[in-house]
Amino acid sequence: MRVSPALSSLSASLAALGLATQAAADEFLPELPVLGAPEPGGMSLQNPVTALHREVVFLDNLLNWIIIPITIFVTALLIWVIVFHNRKANPEPSRFTHNTRLEVAWTVVPALILLFIALFTFPALRHQQVMPEADVTIKVTGLQWYWDYEYVDHGIQFSQFMLDRDELEDFGYTDDLYLLATDTAMVVPANRDIVVQVTAGDVIHSWTIPAFGVKQDGIPGRLAELWFNAEEEGIYFGQCSEICGINHAYMPITVKVVSEEEYIAWLERQGADFASAPDWMQQHIQVAAFE
Repeated sequence: MRVSPALSSLSASLAALGLATQAAADEFLPELPVLGAPEPGGMSLQNPVTALHREVVFLDNLLNWIIIPITIFVTALLIWVIVFHNRKANPEPSRFTHNTRLEVAWTVVPALILLFIALFTFPALRHQQVMPEADVTIKVTGLQWYWDYEYVDHGIQFSQFMLDRDELEDFGYTDDLYLLATDTAMVVPANRDIVVQVTAGDVIHSWTIPAFGVKQDGIPGRLAELWFNAEEEGIYFGQCSEICGINHAYMPITVKVVSEEEYIAWLERQGADFASAPDWMQQHIQVAAFE
């Protein structure tokens, strides 16, 4: 990766601002398995850990069952035409121009196929686009070439930069996670509705976590939303998915999904303000105070 000395120095300075406090806070998080990462030679979608991604996987499989037979059928027709209707095999070509039954068939059948696909697609799209009442709200801002995070209910802010290869071990990552792991992580509780507000500060970026089945473009001057509910504790990786400049490939995302108790403890280590905490969190705080 070639960058100018000035840009490299700026990135290093920005990373250093939040590095010490966030790294120190993350040291107390439990050992988490890596559940959302690309696999060498992998061709399928990542294992789903949200209801949204299970719907995506179902639609992907459904479309394969539809498109593969269509592809085979069209290929067979092409081969049939090439073999039996070339100039040598059929020197006197037919002169007809219309076949009403055939034209009706190739109009009605594709329309029915599209209607069948729509019956499953529209509910899945609605499920993604209708935001639930948020248990946790996080604002994410894409910048060249890192991410800013703001926990809007708790007054917590930090930036997220890709780790260099020689930094991976210091943060508890293995060498195979180079280009995926970051110095800080977005920490969220498991089995809670997380609403992520996505925007950008310079050019268009895209916040994506494949294992959650979510992807949302961040556009300067606009605030878009996505949501997910991760069901398994672990570490999940994503990547900016909108070409955003020379270092687009070096803009990964790390999300750590932990238990509710670990999440609240992490917030406390970050110096969070709990005045606007939702009811479910207040209950945990009150229980902990009596223990």
